[in-house]
Amino acid sequence: MEWFVERGSIVRRIWGKSDTVLFIFAGAAAEFALNKAVDWLYFTGRLPSDPLGRLFSTVRYAGRIVFSPKEAAQQTIHTMRLIHEGVEKSRGAVIPDWAYRDVLFMLIYYSIAAFELLERRLTDAEKEEVYNVFYRVGTGMGLKDLPETYAAWVPVRQSHMEQDLVYSHYTGDLFVQYRKHLGAARFTVLLEAQKLVVPERVGDLLKYKKWSWLRPSVPMYKLSRVLHLDGFVKRLLLPHAYMQQIRELDMRPDQL
Repeated sequence: MEWFVERGSIVRRIWGKSDTVLFIFAGAAAEFALNKAVDWLYFTGRLPSDPLGRLFSTVRYAGRIVFSPKEAAQQTIHTMRLIHEGVEKSRGAVIPDWAYRDVLFMLIYYSIAAFELLERRLTDAEKEEVYNVFYRVGTGMGLKDLPETYAAWVPVRQSHMEQDLVYSHYTGDLFVQYRKHLGAARFTVLLEAQKLVVPERVGDLLKYKKWSWLRPSVPMYKLSRVLHLDGFVKRLLLPHAYMQQIRELDMRPDQL
């Protein structure tokens, strides 16, 4: 069977652990809120009414692509495009191509940032592998002007952040919704987790301090995984309603 992402790929290892995916989720939650095109996500009403579910939906689609046979992954990519075309038809306008690229770029950036926070530094070849997977997702969705290599993508990513991110009333409202759906304690943890993975541009716009009190906890969390206590930690930090979805993110070793 031909897979969209071959077995043994670093991308499978990144997306096959729920804790890594949760940090991808945390970083994306911050950057989503700053994107100039976030009004498109408000148009359907899904984002403000269920911001956690909307973001989990995005990462689930990405995970489904990573662990699917090539044909099934391509069908999922096609379905994603059709869903967005339906939103465009309802609104009578076209989602700008740069907005699609921004979401794709977030998945690339936070895949690398989350893994490096919890595991180790990636090699240049591994970063290229991560980029190539999402490059193929982007081209499958019909996106134009995507850099062909990771090295070429880095300055483009920075340029996109400078041009496409801004603190707006949508940003403030989304963080209010995050707090409402998470509760005060878990919301505080989300903010601290975001500080560990967001790039400087995002941190500056959100006025985050560079230091997070979660950072000294990262080695302890790594130890909890070794002792198989990480499930207990996740139950403390995350809403019960999402625990089953979170457990489903963990892949068996033979699936990686």
